[in-house]
Amino acid sequence: MTATHHTGPATPSGSSGTPGSASPSGTARKPLGSLSVSPLSLGGNVFGWTADEAESFAVLDAYVAGGGNFIDTADVYSAWVPGNKGGESETVIGNWLAARGNRDDIVIATKVGAHPDFKGLSAATIKAGVDASLARLRTDHIDLYYTHYDDESVEVPEFLTALDDLVRAGKVREIAASNISAARLSESLDFSRREGLARYVALQPHYNLVSRDTYEGELADVAARNGVAAVPYYALASGFLTGKYRPGTTVDSARSSKAGEYLATDRGPRVLAALDEVAQAHDAELATVALAWLAARPTVIAPIASARTVAQLPSLLAVADLTLTEAELTLLTEASA
Repeated sequence: MTATHHTGPATPSGSSGTPGSASPSGTARKPLGSLSVSPLSLGGNVFGWTADEAESFAVLDAYVAGGGNFIDTADVYSAWVPGNKGGESETVIGNWLAARGNRDDIVIATKVGAHPDFKGLSAATIKAGVDASLARLRTDHIDLYYTHYDDESVEVPEFLTALDDLVRAGKVREIAASNISAARLSESLDFSRREGLARYVALQPHYNLVSRDTYEGELADVAARNGVAAVPYYALASGFLTGKYRPGTTVDSARSSKAGEYLATDRGPRVLAALDEVAQAHDAELATVALAWLAARPTVIAPIASARTVAQLPSLLAVADLTLTEAELTLLTEASA
């Protein structure tokens, strides 16, 4: 399979329709490099962790039925679970793709650099890691391939040349970065431009209403100047921005301790109050409003959110249909300052 570089509007078979077109269900697509993605990226971290394969298949089916096509995972998911070794999420997604026969309709994003057997960003690690991911995903190409964590022991020319080789070989359509400094992102983009290599088209930062300084500022400025799209993770702050964590409540969740920490800050309750006000005005869920704020931020193309059950999906998918007013966006922005 021949890979093309990122100059034309052609849409690869890993996406649906032309960039910016609507999916069969009516959800508008957004261009991401040569790809075309839905406005909500479904996080795959729960697959093979808090959702078994049957539950995961149900969530994936419902996500696609609701207009979604952009699935995010990583080779390390979920190595942190006792008995797991990493790759469980990719394996579930690969089994689902094979069972449904829908590979050409789905944009698959995965990551390299954090799997216990493939740590770091040396050229050899990247090339071994991609082959392992392709095998688990049961596909011949990855649509969006992230460097999961920057590895400053490896020079930019080494890992970017390795990533470019994967694009030229047809194993990867587009490349992206996660957990990278503004300086290294800028250096990487400059190197790609100078050498005519594949360039990062997306950035996956930690970014949400209660964690803004993890992206805003220098990193967001580099992304904006270079036309790099942001695909934020922890978009709902480990569930805090769904509103289910309130003073005096107990939530049975693998992530409850992390989400509960936001209640102890001044910002957390202030953000919840603003979300309550906007959600009431739209008869919407708090999660939908939090995602809509994020989707309206400069550079953001699609927030990532995960669902352990089908019941959790509607409030996430509804971000495609909720447009907040300037006053509402300002209210949320000021509450989260």
